[in-house]
Amino acid sequence: MTKPGAFVAPYVMGVDLGSNTAKTVILDARGAMVTSSVVKMGSVSRRGAKSSMAEALQQAGLAQEDIARTVSTGYGRRMVETADRAFTEITCHARGAAVLCPGVRMVIDIGGQDSKVIAIDENGFVENFAMNDRCAGGTGKFFEVLSDCVDVDIEDIGEMALRGSDALAISSLCATFAETEVISLLAEDKNKDDILAAVHASVAARTVGLVNRVGVRQPAVMTGGVAQNPAAVKFIERALGIPLGLAPNPQIAGAFGAALLALDDLRAENADDAPADDAQLSGREMPRATDPACKRPAPIAIVPRT
Repeated sequence: MTKPGAFVAPYVMGVDLGSNTAKTVILDARGAMVTSSVVKMGSVSRRGAKSSMAEALQQAGLAQEDIARTVSTGYGRRMVETADRAFTEITCHARGAAVLCPGVRMVIDIGGQDSKVIAIDENGFVENFAMNDRCAGGTGKFFEVLSDCVDVDIEDIGEMALRGSDALAISSLCATFAETEVISLLAEDKNKDDILAAVHASVAARTVGLVNRVGVRQPAVMTGGVAQNPAAVKFIERALGIPLGLAPNPQIAGAFGAALLALDDLRAENADDAPADDAQLSGREMPRATDPACKRPAPIAIVPRT
């Protein structure tokens, strides 16, 4: 508990330690983003988290002592040694998306090792969710494996898929079996653009299955690293039959949400009010994007896809 009159550092930090990347966001006392950092790593590790945090601090010209509160999330959230609190990716992605895209009712988050669909109520709270974390199918890893299979850089698969036709199909949602199908298609000298289009269509089908478990909500946005792939967004839009929005830099949405929760936590402590945990957040009013506590200097609107 901060003593009355004690100096409180004006910055908070959110760290999202995922399976392939570590993301860090620093906010000032007004809730404005000071900087963000994304560090790619081979696997989830303390070193990746430390590297991302150090990069963000350096970019902001800050030291660790300037950070009053840190909240971690992601696969490796328990590995962030300087974190004061840890929240699930579900909570943090919902929190971040609700502020980045006011009014959003559904978040589709596709990360390196899992995919999630989160239904959000009118107050920005998690209402329901569905998650695939037991199979690489429909995740960033799925794209990595199959881009290696067709010998194409993962940064290029989106543009190639958009050029492809719907002449082919990948019937398996399992990454291992899908790889076997792709190898067979390559052996038949099928066009790589068409193969990659089929790969994206398979991911879209897997995503639709998750969406159906929570029910379609609009407006909807995508977060996570896969949201940077234009073909992934387009194929999922087509499969769902609804438009999907994107917040700027959707990969840091979870870290941004964690930083907002750190700010909530700090303010609650200074107000002598015990902060909530994951289970309590669904029943507690929290600042929304229109409130001064969370308002960004410039509102960020959903970017429609064309």
